[in-house]
Amino acid sequence: MVGIYMSGTGNTKHCIEKLLSIVEPSAKIIPIESPDAAPAIKENEEIYMAFPTQFSNMPYMVRDFIQTNKDIWAGKKVFCLTTMGAFSGDGTGCCARVLKKYGAEITGGLMVKMPDSVCDSKLLKKTREENIRIIKDADKKLEKAAKEIRDSGKTPREGLSVFAHIAGLFGQRLWFYNKTTGYSSKLKISDACIGCGQCAKNCPMGNLTIKDGKAISAGKCAMCYKCISTCPKQAITLLGDTVVEQIRYEKFVM
Repeated sequence: MVGIYMSGTGNTKHCIEKLLSIVEPSAKIIPIESPDAAPAIKENEEIYMAFPTQFSNMPYMVRDFIQTNKDIWAGKKVFCLTTMGAFSGDGTGCCARVLKKYGAEITGGLMVKMPDSVCDSKLLKKTREENIRIIKDADKKLEKAAKEIRDSGKTPREGLSVFAHIAGLFGQRLWFYNKTTGYSSKLKISDACIGCGQCAKNCPMGNLTIKDGKAISAGKCAMCYKCISTCPKQAITLLGDTVVEQIRYEKFVM
């Protein structure tokens, strides 16, 4: 068993770690951008795929990974875990349908609400106390699901039904489809950038480099918000134009 995850602000990493610490404590947990991810999938029969939902869809980075490594999925048993700020629709189902195309067997799906990670929008912002409560509720849900999987083999199937497919399609995906059909070139870097290199170091796509003392985007942004949430000068934005609050999972558990 192995856990493969995409996580920008720590939400999804926490959830896959929490789930597998109960289901199978010895399971390795590997970020999707790691060169070890695909080989680990080849070596294991059971795979737990975890990622944040983006506009009721899986991130293009996850889709790209699955399709680039299309020959490794046949016969694999895959559980899909998604995190969301408010609405997931069929975030797990979007991933499941692509995986099934390449021969994977989908064993279940789980959708977990976590603190909103979009740093440059006021839309889903909560107080610190509210975010702490959200994490506690998420942990309870993860623990319950994990114990059922471990003890009885029963897996949740959230986001995999026809109803969830329709909800996700008409709830968000149709209206924001273009945002998840490829990597984003919309990352904005202001003059506040001091060229410290923190963003380049943290970017899972290698999308950011430092040139002439300033960060430069190559137009291959996965919209994970890792650079935006860690920039010491709040110089990077994506969906909005101003950083409202830098959100990281660790901020709420210190």
